[in-house]
This record gives sequence, C-alpha cells and structure tokens, in this order.
Amino acid sequence: MERQAVWFTAPKTVQVGTETLTAAADETLVKTVCSAISPGTELLIYRGQAPQSLAADDTIEALAGDLAFPLKYGYAAVGQPANTDGYVFSFQPHQSHFAAAPTALMPVPDGIAPDDAVFLPNTETAVNFVHDGRPQLGERVLVLGAGVVGLLTTAILAQFPLASLCVIDPIVSRQARATALGATQVASSVQTLDQQDFDLVFELSGSPAVLNDAITAAGVGARIVIGSWYGAKSAPIDLGGAFHRNRLQLISSQVSSLTPSLLQRWDKQRRFDVAWTQIRRIQPSQLITHRLPIDAAARAYDLLDTAPQSALQVVFDY
Repeated sequence: MERQAVWFTAPKTVQVGTETLTAAADETLVKTVCSAISPGTELLIYRGQAPQSLAADDTIEALAGDLAFPLKYGYAAVGQPANTDGYVFSFQPHQSHFAAAPTALMPVPDGIAPDDAVFLPNTETAVNFVHDGRPQLGERVLVLGAGVVGLLTTAILAQFPLASLCVIDPIVSRQARATALGATQVASSVQTLDQQDFDLVFELSGSPAVLNDAITAAGVGARIVIGSWYGAKSAPIDLGGAFHRNRLQLISSQVSSLTPSLLQRWDKQRRFDVAWTQIRRIQPSQLITHRLPIDAAARAYDLLDTAPQSALQVVFDY
C-alpha cells in the first residue's frame, strides 16, 4: 500500500512524500490516528542544528540511520491496528501508516484518548527528569523553560510537598500554563524572581546559554538537571566563582536509559506505567495549540520555529 510521510530534506525544508509500505509476515499494519511533533528535538533537525553524524536513535528500530538529510523523524504516533477497535502507541516518524513488530506497539490503556496518549514520550521524559532530580520535602525548585516537557515536568513536580516551584519562560502564555499546572511563581527571567538560592534546578529551555541562569539561581550544593538536548549548539558557560565555590552538581538526564541508581528495581516498562498514570492525571492534550493535516507539515514546523508565542504543541491528524 501507499502512505504519506514527512521528510526533512534540508535546513528549514520539509516535504510530504508518498512511498510504498510493505508489512512483513510478523508485522502489524497500523493506520496512524495522530502524531505529535516534539518541538525541542525536531526543531533542532528542522533548523539544521542536530549533529548529522549522530545516530537518530539507537533504541528505536523505526529511527534507524543517522540525522543527516534527508530523513524521516518523529517518535510519538498513536494508531489503530488493522481489524481492531483499540489504539496503540509506537515510536514512529510522522506517516499515515506504519508496519511494526508487536513488541514495538504499546496498547493505549482504557480511558486514555489518542490526543493524550500521543504525549507518552514527553511524559516519560518528564518522569525521567524528576527521577534524576530527586526532589525532597520542602525544597525550593526552579524549572527553566516552559515548553511541553517543561510544563509536564512542572505538573509532576507540583504533586510533591515542595516549599516553592518556580518556572521561568519569556512567553507570557506559557507562564500562565505553568501556573495552571501548579507553579507557585512564574517570571520571564531569573533576575526578576523574588527568591534565588534554589535546591534543585531543571534546565529545560533548549538553550545552552541558560545554564548560566541555572548556576546563578542555584544555592550551595544544589543539583542542576540538564534535560535539554542542545544538538550542535554551544555557548560559553561560567564555571568560575559561583559554580566552583558553591559545589554545584550538574546532572545529565536522558530518557533513553534509566538513572543507574534505579536499575536494581526499575525498567522501562515500570517507567512507562508511571507515565501513563501521569497522563491520566495531567490530561496533556490541553497543551495542544494546533491540529493540522500531514499535508501542512511545512506550515507546522514554520509555526513552531517562528511563532512560539502561539504554537506550543502541534499535532498531525490523519
């Protein structure tokens, strides 16, 4: 059969092409219902800021190959297998149909709509950040960046008995969303916050320069979780006085693996189970700002690139 698929062909250039799909005997054919753009990673690719020699994702079979153009990329698809009524989630690029081994398909739990299920990767990422940060009773916590992952992380952190939960983002509408999800204070910059000296800071802005803000706001011995993936971007970081004398901890956090301290008791499936529970609680479909057909892929990425004040989460409907 033929399917439509989104291809990144050059910086700031995406095309929707038609290609032939053949399912192997041991694969399940799935019609995609919706797929979500992951703005952080996919904008790096769209802008040509991803290291093109890097593997797309060694842990996802559907993303074989590297990040060099041309490539298909995406990892948040919900679909309906042939001849069934239920939905499945799979880590797949943006395409109208796909074939996958049964082990690559996760049944969407009853009561969770496809619009919410498509947030599974970003919710798992937020769970991973919180696991790596290890928030404690009464801590002062700061989240830098209120994109989709930053907002999901905020919603999870709001369930902890913290002394404060502050969120920084220059976009006012995102500040309002952070407040609705449980932030106790929001601001456009670290410098305008009422307090500093945080115990735990999450750098989720996607901008390496913001690490300096994290260092400025962190208290003595504080933990800074670096959840952003910067791709090929870099920026000068001040590791002089404040960082050095305050004995700050920089924690690299990446969702494709589990933090070593959890490996004796946790596996990916247990973390997925927690993510599904958080999806029920948060109902992340509230973060969708635009729904577009796959034919409008060029517009979708342009919106995310040039109009972040209005475009937070774009979802393709099929």
